[in-house]
Amino acid sequence: MTAIQDTDERPRPGSRSTGRLPRSARRSQLLGAAQEVFVAQGYHAAAMDDIAERAGVSKPVLYQHFPGKLELYLALLDKHCDALVEAIRTALEATTDNKQRVAATTEAYFTYVASESGAFRLVFESDLTNEEAVKERVERVTRETAMLVSKVIAEDTDLPEEAAMLLAVGVCGACQVTARYWLAESGEIPRDEAVRLVSSLSWRGLKGFPLHGSGSAAARAEDDGDVQAD
Repeated sequence: MTAIQDTDERPRPGSRSTGRLPRSARRSQLLGAAQEVFVAQGYHAAAMDDIAERAGVSKPVLYQHFPGKLELYLALLDKHCDALVEAIRTALEATTDNKQRVAATTEAYFTYVASESGAFRLVFESDLTNEEAVKERVERVTRETAMLVSKVIAEDTDLPEEAAMLLAVGVCGACQVTARYWLAESGEIPRDEAVRLVSSLSWRGLKGFPLHGSGSAAARAEDDGDVQAD
């Protein structure tokens, strides 16, 4: 048994595990500990010592899995960027009703931001955006979520792909910014009501673009019950 393996088995105060874990389980444990430290302290203030302490392992064990703090941070970013993209994909695929798609997409952003883990801060409030690898990942999640939304817009309207993508970036941006604002400042507004307000705003704009063969925007609005008598 090597010194590192021996350290891996030794319990520490606050440890989540008192025995040697399979490599995948240990990696997951380390990512969980790192997430707690990065969310609480930010990248620059966090230290590998803090992460090892939180995980209940020695630094050599931590370095067995991640060669440095940046690699650990990037692994977390990949995980949580992928989670958001998948949440938006699931929201859009859950129904063929476009109004409900907007509501589900908005709900997905609010759920992501409201998670007790605070992982959204790593993606949208990182203190390391000057690092190219971090910037690339943040741009990727923005691009991929918007592409999912723009595909629906482009398929259902007569808008060109470039216009659909522009609208999709606006919808996704509005969702994540308002969700973060709601979490920080709008405690008086229940979450369901906040989601309804934001999704209503997005839907009122998007429904102005006629569906293929659906006639005028005014006719669509009337069908939705949003046109009131003078």
